Amino acid sequence: MQLHELKKEYNTKKPQRVGRGGKRGTYSGRGSKGQKARAGAKIRPAVYDLIIKIPKKRGVKHKSITQKPVLINLDVIEKHYHEGEIVSPQTLFEKGLVEKKAGALPKVKILGRGDLTKKLTFKKCQFSQQALAKTKK
Repeated sequence: MQLHELKKEYNTKKPQRVGRGGKRGTYSGRGSKGQKARAGAKIRPAVYDLIIKIPKKRGVKHKSITQKPVLINLDVIEKHYHEGEIVSPQTLFEKGLVEKKAGALPKVKILGRGDLTKKLTFKKCQFSQQALAKTKK
């Protein structure tokens, strides 16, 4: 018999200690192996990932949730309208000067660049101070 041919009578290696404590034995109710079986296992809930995917309605990317008016200058109105016509969001849309937003006509604000030489009627429009002064003339 040689030294390398010797065999142990019994195994001296102790089994792996799993799931200490409690009255449940080997795995202590943790199942076997894996992330959830380890001490201090904290799994991130799927709700967190969903929340992160939803964009926040603030900051540089989303300046405002409220709808801002479409800005149109007097010189553009002067060019596209004839004497005595009505200037409203509907007529501006029909002439192709404004586009619908979410299927609705936008609010319109008239700015004071240019001059008006024609008599026009304005309906459902906001005005800047300069444009208001020029239209009253």
